[in-house]
Amino acid sequence: CSFIFNQLQKDLEEVKELLTKATRKRLRDVLMTEKHKLELEIKNQPPPKPKDAAEEEKSSLGGYTVKINNYGWDQSDKFIKIYISLNGVQKLPAENVQVNFTERSFDLLVKNLNGKNYTMTFNNLLKPISVESSSRKIKTDMVLVMCRKKREEKWECLTQVEKESKEKEKAAYDTSDPSEGLMNLLKKMYAEGDDEMKRTINKAWVESREKQSKGDIPMDI
Repeated sequence: CSFIFNQLQKDLEEVKELLTKATRKRLRDVLMTEKHKLELEIKNQPPPKPKDAAEEEKSSLGGYTVKINNYGWDQSDKFIKIYISLNGVQKLPAENVQVNFTERSFDLLVKNLNGKNYTMTFNNLLKPISVESSSRKIKTDMVLVMCRKKREEKWECLTQVEKESKEKEKAAYDTSDPSEGLMNLLKKMYAEGDDEMKRTINKAWVESREKQSKGDIPMDI
């Protein structure tokens, strides 16, 4: 941007110099038009940043952004606590570790840690949190995000998505007939398993059929 700005300034200076020398009206009109055009372009250009400001901004942004996937969590009556391990995070200026809270989400941004930015986003938290009472703490090699519960109650998981996933899985195996629940489990293992798993399940199925036909087991599994 600063290169373009400087070039436009030089072009404008040259046009002004030519105007002082031009005597023909047609030539002066052309130069005046070009002068107005250059002045407008310069006006619309962002001002060049001082070198130190540009370097500071580049430094604060770091090299590239890494999405954080690993974390641990715990809870008390009042807080949901999310633990994120980041080596050397305690050496950063406090303003480089930012967390934005909403009633059902939070975003963590750690800027310029060893030349990288780190981000983590939690959407659709299981229950509402208090934005003004939530915070973050910087510890040795760790960021602790403290989400203040609006109601003092136990959370079974962190997000609504996790809850729905658990409920679907439970519904698949929670049947009045134990053998039906076992069959559902075997079907899931077979569908998600590799070739070795499928061979093992097939073998177990054949053996159970043979035992049943001999009267060794009364129940069809």
